[in-house]
Amino acid sequence: MKKVSVGILAHVDAGKTTLGEAMMYLSGNLKRIGRVDRGDSFLDHYATERDRGITIFSKLARMPYGDILFTLLDTPGHVDFSAETERTLQVLDYAILVISASDGVQSHTLTLWKLLQQYDVPTFIFVNKCDLDGADPALTMAQLKAKLSDSCADFSHPESGAFFEELAMCDEGLLDSLMENDTLSEAEITEAIRRRRLFPCCFGSALKLEGVEAFLNTLERHTAEPSYSDEFAARVYKIASDPQNNRLTFIKLTGGKLRVRDILPGANNRDGEKVTQIRLYSGEKFTAAEEITAGDVCAVTGITFACAGDGLGAESTALSPLLQPVLSYRLELPGGVDPHTALRDMRVLEAEDPMLRVDYNERLREISLRVMGDIQLEILERMIEERFGYHAVFGESGIVYKETIADTVEGVGHFEPLRHYAEVHLLLKPLARGSGLRINAKCREDMLDRNWQRLILTHLYEKTHVGVLTGSPITDMEITLVSGKAHPKHTEGGDFREASYRAVRQGLRSAQSVLLEPIYAFTIELPAENVGRAMADITRMSGSFEPPESDGELSVINGMAPVSEMRGYASEVLQYTRGRGRLSCTLQGYDVCHNADEVIAEIGYRPDNDTDNPCDSVFCSHGAGHIVKWDEVTQHMHLSSALSRRETAPVRSHVPSTGASTRDIFALDKELSDIFERTYGPVRTRGENQKKPARTTLRFDQNPKKKRPATMSGPEYLLIDGYNVIFSWNKLNDLTDDNIDAARQSLINILCNYQGYKKCELILVFDAYKVKGNTREVEEIDNIHVVYTKEAETADTYIEKVSHTLAKNHRVRVVTSDRMEQLIILGNNALYVSSEDFYDEVQRAEEEIREIISNP
Repeated sequence: MKKVSVGILAHVDAGKTTLGEAMMYLSGNLKRIGRVDRGDSFLDHYATERDRGITIFSKLARMPYGDILFTLLDTPGHVDFSAETERTLQVLDYAILVISASDGVQSHTLTLWKLLQQYDVPTFIFVNKCDLDGADPALTMAQLKAKLSDSCADFSHPESGAFFEELAMCDEGLLDSLMENDTLSEAEITEAIRRRRLFPCCFGSALKLEGVEAFLNTLERHTAEPSYSDEFAARVYKIASDPQNNRLTFIKLTGGKLRVRDILPGANNRDGEKVTQIRLYSGEKFTAAEEITAGDVCAVTGITFACAGDGLGAESTALSPLLQPVLSYRLELPGGVDPHTALRDMRVLEAEDPMLRVDYNERLREISLRVMGDIQLEILERMIEERFGYHAVFGESGIVYKETIADTVEGVGHFEPLRHYAEVHLLLKPLARGSGLRINAKCREDMLDRNWQRLILTHLYEKTHVGVLTGSPITDMEITLVSGKAHPKHTEGGDFREASYRAVRQGLRSAQSVLLEPIYAFTIELPAENVGRAMADITRMSGSFEPPESDGELSVINGMAPVSEMRGYASEVLQYTRGRGRLSCTLQGYDVCHNADEVIAEIGYRPDNDTDNPCDSVFCSHGAGHIVKWDEVTQHMHLSSALSRRETAPVRSHVPSTGASTRDIFALDKELSDIFERTYGPVRTRGENQKKPARTTLRFDQNPKKKRPATMSGPEYLLIDGYNVIFSWNKLNDLTDDNIDAARQSLINILCNYQGYKKCELILVFDAYKVKGNTREVEEIDNIHVVYTKEAETADTYIEKVSHTLAKNHRVRVVTSDRMEQLIILGNNALYVSSEDFYDEVQRAEEEIREIISNP
C-alpha cells in the first residue's frame, strides 16, 4: 500500500478531533465514534484532555483506506500548544485544515496557514459545522479565498465543466491543459495540489457524518506517496513517556529501513544507541514491529540522545521554529522538595516539549519556566503532580524579552593567558524582524584553518547569547566569522570558545542595542455600542488597529498590541460586554519595546557584572595575562579590522611614497611602537653616513653574519601578500565569488602598471601551502616576480624570511594587513603598509599615469 501521513489542524473548537473520529469510523477502522464532549474520543485519550475537552498532545492513528495507508496525526488546536503542532508539520505529507462554518477564518487559523506555508505542506480544507444555523458555505468559501488563498477551490461538485474552469483559474499549468484538452486529469489535479498550487475545499458536518465520506474519497484520489531513497533517514518530531516511564522517540522514516536492534548514531554519542522496540501507535494502543520502511511513523525505545526536530541519518537539520514562548513564571516548590530534584524533573518535561524553556538561577536557587500561555501553565501543574508526586504552583510571571542591534559592528575577542592564544573577529549585522539568529563564516583558510573555523561556529551555536540591555536572548541578527588567529603551539579548542564568546559580547557593547518585546495579533468581536471603549483601551495599551468591520450583530476589530499590555484583557472584554464579546490573540512576533527605558531600569541588568558572559578580553604582557576592557580591545588586537576602511577609520599612510625611517613609522603608529618595544626591545635606527652598495639580484642566501652596510640604496623592494590584498580590495574580493584566478590575474595587471611607474622590485606572493607536493614556483610577469609558496609554507613565512634577508642591504616594504605580521616585519628592520592604504597608493599612481598620458 502507498503510505501517506496527514495532519489535522484547526483553531480550537472547530471540530478537528471530531472529524478525525468520523474519518476513522467511516473508513472501517473504528467500531464506534467517540465524542469529545462525552470524554470517550479515540484520539484524545489522556485524562487531562478528556477533562478539559481539548487536544493537548499530538496523536497518531493508522487508517487504511482504499489502496492508501493514511497515518493521521491529530494536533492541538489551542494556541498555548501550537508549538506541538509546529513540530508535527515537519513529518507531514499533507495537511487537513478544519474551518468552522459558523466562525470562519479566525486569528489562530491564519497562524496555522502561515506555518503550512513555512513548511511547504500541501493542504486540504474541510469546512465543518455546516449544519449549524447561520452557516453559509458560499460566504465561507469567499472568506477562504480572501484570507487564505485565491487557489482555494470548491470540490463539492467535481467533474463538471464549471469545476474544471475554477481549478484552471488557480494554476497556469492547469489552464494550459484545459485549453488544450477541454478537461483535466486526476493526475494533473493531484500534482497541482502537491505543489501547493491548488487547495481543495469540502463542506459538511463531522458530528453528523455529513460530507465526510466524500472528503475521504477526495483524499484518496488526490494524494500521492512521496518518493524515498534507500539510504536511512528519519525525522524526530516528538518525545514522550509511556505509563512505565519508558522514553518514546516518535519519528517518521524518510528513507531506507529501520529494524529492532539497529544502532542509531547520535551527534553527541559516537557509539550510537540501540533501538530496543518499534511501536506502531493507533490512539493509545500500539503493535510492536520488527522492521519499518520509509513512510512509516512510529515510536522507538532505547534512544535517549535525540530531540524533537532532529534529523537522523541522511535527514537534514530542521528549520528553526517560528513559535516561541513569551511568558515566564517562577516555579514555587512545596516544603521538602529540593530545587535540584525539581530541576531534573523539569528537564524531563523540557525534553518532551522544546518550547517549554527551563531557566535556573544558581545564586537564588530558583527555577523559571517559559511557556506559551496560562492554559499551558494549568496543564503543567497537573502533569507535575501526576508524574513527580508533588504539588507545585507558579509565582508572578514576566515577559520574555529579546534584544537585537541597530547597526553593523565588528566584535573582537582575544584570549591569551600564559601558554594560550586565540583571537576571533565577528561581524554582527542586524536582520529583519522574525529572522532569528544566523551564524556563518566568511573567513579565508590561509588566515585561519578550516578546522578552527568549524570549532568557532560550533561554540557560537552551542550557547544562548544574551544582550547587554537586559540579559535577554539576542535575535534578528547575523553573526559572521570574518577573521581569526591561532598560535601553532599554544592554541587549544577552549581558547577559541572563550575568544568567540567575548567577541560576541564586545560587539554587542559596541553596537546600538534594541530591546524587543512580544506582540499579539488580536481580534475582538463585540457589540457595536462597545467599540469606542475597545478602541480607547487599545490606544492606552500602545496598540494599533484597523477600522472596525461589521459582522452581523457584532463589530470586529483587528490589530496588534504588546503582550505585556494585553494580558488579562480577555476577562475585561467579557465584563464590559456582559459576556457578548470575545478576544482571541495570536503571537505575531517581536518588535521594538514600547517602554524600553522602563523595562531596562526595572530589570537592572549590569553587563559588566555578568561573569558568565564577559565582554572584556585577555592579553599577555610580560609573561602574564591581563584583562583589557571591551572598549580598549581594538587598540590591542593583533589582526586588523575586517570592516571596510572607509567605515572604520580615516586613511593613514604608514609609509610615504618618498620613503621614511623606522622612527618616522613608529611616530605615525605609537600603539604599534609600544607593542614592538615590549616584544623585541628598544627601537634602533640606521645610520645616515654609510656607503651605498651596488645593486644586487633577487637572492636570499646572503651570509647573516656579514657586517651590515649602514646605508640603504639601490632599488626599493616591495613584497605583497597577494591574497591579503585580494580580500581587502572590494573590487577584487567581489571577483573571488566567481573565479579566484580572475582576481589573481586582475591584481597582477594592476601591479604591472604600478611597478612600471614606481620602478621598484616587486615580489607578489601567493599561498600554495595546502597543495600537496607543491614546490615553490617563481615566475616573472612584466618585471613582477610572482611567487607561489611550497607545501607547508605560508605567504607570511616566505615574506618574513625574504624581508629579513633583503632589509640588510635594501629598503624593504611589505604590504599586509595582518597585525602580527606587521610586528614581525618591523622586527626585521623593514617597513609595512596596510593593504587598504596600499590601495590608495596604487590609485594615486594610476591617476598620475593618466595625467601623464593625457598631457604628454
